[in-house]
Amino acid sequence: MPPEDVQSATQRIVPRFADSVVAWQRSHGRSELPWQNTQDPYRVWLSEVMLQQTQVSTVLGYFARFLDRFPTVQSLAAGTEDEVFGLWSGLGYYSRARNMHRCAQEVVSRFGGEFPRTAAELQTLPGIGRSTAAAVAAFCFGERVAILDGNVKRVLSRVLGFGGDLASAAQERALWNEATELLPPASAPRSIGRYTQGLMDLGATVCLPRKPSCIICPVADMCVAREEGGPEKYPVKTRKLRRTAQSLWMLNARDSQGRVWLEKRPARGIWAGLYCLPVFESRSALLDELAPADRQSARDEAGFVHVLTHKDLHLHPISVVCRESHAGTLEGGWFDDREWPALGMPAPVRKLLASGG
Repeated sequence: MPPEDVQSATQRIVPRFADSVVAWQRSHGRSELPWQNTQDPYRVWLSEVMLQQTQVSTVLGYFARFLDRFPTVQSLAAGTEDEVFGLWSGLGYYSRARNMHRCAQEVVSRFGGEFPRTAAELQTLPGIGRSTAAAVAAFCFGERVAILDGNVKRVLSRVLGFGGDLASAAQERALWNEATELLPPASAPRSIGRYTQGLMDLGATVCLPRKPSCIICPVADMCVAREEGGPEKYPVKTRKLRRTAQSLWMLNARDSQGRVWLEKRPARGIWAGLYCLPVFESRSALLDELAPADRQSARDEAGFVHVLTHKDLHLHPISVVCRESHAGTLEGGWFDDREWPALGMPAPVRKLLASGG
């Protein structure tokens, strides 16, 4: 739909759209999640970061464990990066955890332990983008500001028939403008939190990527995509990253006490900052790092594939019993079965060690 038609569609449904979303959320939306029914910005922010690229069912356990260990932003700021990674282990996208730790430290150092009350100020903190900042500001401080996460992009692009390619920054800005136009009126400040939650709930439970439940959608009568008969063609985003594959060999070294040798990965690159089995580009490179006396025990284990967002990792573990006090020339340390579970580790390494590999 041309931009002028999108703008016309927006004007036709203001403020009816916001009223319908608020009413639906009150009677049918989600209200039982542990980060709801609170205006504590720490809890809301923590949930928003965890929910990026991760399903609610997965986040629930992590959210509870984080709050148990770090109940306040001050306690998170005072924690170590290793502690944060240890609790985050398995959630993936570890840059989120690193930025979350840095953000907590800046909240304490720059704002005296109190989260800023506006979306504009929140965006100055590490790891907080425009939509996350808006969610915290709307839920906790009642600021009239629009969110536009993946679910909300889908809802709004379908309702408005917004056919702009969201791979374009200009088109995404245009959708932000429409999202702002659709906000509840300034005369109803208390509705912004329920409206924001309602949009999230619609995207998560009704306006699904495939087979949306239009028959129960509270804004179906306003939806251009439904009228066109093709809601699944929205949103439009053409730019796709090329999928790649990489093979890695992993040294699963044990000493005479059954401890495993782990190294901490560099600050940049794959699995940055996590504890990991030593990784090599080839089998021969792995063997070259071992002491001559240890190479004889090298045994190939069953390889497996670990799927990242845009890359398939073909992992080939090689187990070795080390007679030396260290694993050849590698830097790292020995960890027993009581120690390594608390470390921040890549999911495939944790799974391999947990299986007894």
